[in-house]
Order: sequence, then structure tokens, then C-alpha cells
Amino acid sequence: QVQLRESGGGLVQAGGSSGLSCAASGRTFSNYAMGWFRRAPGKEREFVASISWNGGSTYYADSVKGRFTISRDNAKNTVNLQMNSLNTEDTAVYYCAASSSPVPSVRSLEYIYWGQGIQVTVSS
Repeated sequence: QVQLRESGGGLVQAGGSSGLSCAASGRTFSNYAMGWFRRAPGKEREFVASISWNGGSTYYADSVKGRFTISRDNAKNTVNLQMNSLNTEDTAVYYCAASSSPVPSVRSLEYIYWGQGIQVTVSS
């Protein structure tokens, strides 16, 4: 089992920046690729970013590429999402997830552990 807890987020103005952090506990964190997903109001959950077990590979949704940065610290069992140039379309509940594999994926079905989610609201 891996327990995930997100922190950060909240209310931010359009054009601003915010950061999310996900703390993992339980089984060996460094074995898993990690990902961030989000669910906007009235929409399905969508992929945001993922990172390989050692941080060597990262993937981003086209909608956040160049604005968001995913990183991880295996010594601290954390994965972070730095979000810049936020716009109102980034408003969503953001979820941290741990994959069943060390290789990152954009597919939510490959993630077996999920955090409870944290709200990010971008105001215009």
C-alpha cells in the first residue's frame, strides 16, 4: 500500500503561480512512476503530468506543457507540481497518483494509488 496526501493549491489569480506537493508513505516510493491528474467542474479526469521512478523522464499534457513542471524527491518521498502562468481553465481538483510501473504513463488506469485530491481555483 501507498498512501498519498496532496498539499498546496488554493486560490490564485490568473497569470500567477502555485505549487502542489504530494507526500507518499507506505511501500517504497522510489519504485513507482508518479503522476498528476485533474478533474475540472463538469469534466472527466484528465492527465496533467507524469514522472519516471528516478525523475529521468517526464510527460505533460499539451495544455500544460511549458507552464507546469513535475519533479520528485525520492529521499523525501515527495512529488511536486509547479504551475506557472495559470489560467481559469486550470481550475480543478488535482490528484496525485502512483503507477504500478516505474515507467510513467498518461493513462489513469495504470495508476493504482490515488490521493484524495486538492482544489486549485484560478480567478480571472
